[in-house]
Amino acid sequence: MRQILLIFLLCIVLNKSYSQHTEDTAALRVSLETATAMIRKAFADGDAHLVGKLHSLNVIKYFGGSNVIVGRDAVEQGAREWFQNSKVEFLENTIENTEFFGNVAIQTVIFSVRTTPKIGGKPTIARGRSMVIYVRDKNSPSGWLTVREIAQEAPPARP
Repeated sequence: MRQILLIFLLCIVLNKSYSQHTEDTAALRVSLETATAMIRKAFADGDAHLVGKLHSLNVIKYFGGSNVIVGRDAVEQGAREWFQNSKVEFLENTIENTEFFGNVAIQTVIFSVRTTPKIGGKPTIARGRSMVIYVRDKNSPSGWLTVREIAQEAPPARP
């Protein structure tokens, strides 16, 4: 009987210690929304340095197939090259889901980005769905850093 009681108590303790810690407050949501607004503004302003600073040093971004960007420096360089030739602006950023786990947030959004060539020409609009993993970081300009991102084609827009 004593062994059964000890096993029961051990199960309760282990269950508590390994349970998922989910924290979701209005303040966290506002903080994350402010951070994502900052990155969209950095794109609109053509600020490649800020785009880079909003990503972790070891960020990995998957954009389909072999299009994978690894590291903050690669993110900044890619943004710099894009901004040299184009004006970039987010037209849509519809949050589908956000979950918080301690200092980590996982967010899924539908986005659209208009890219307008600086030398003239017709703008293009890319629309997609992304899942981004953010981690809170006191050294980030926004308080959050992107650590992973996966983007894919978005479902058709609703009329």
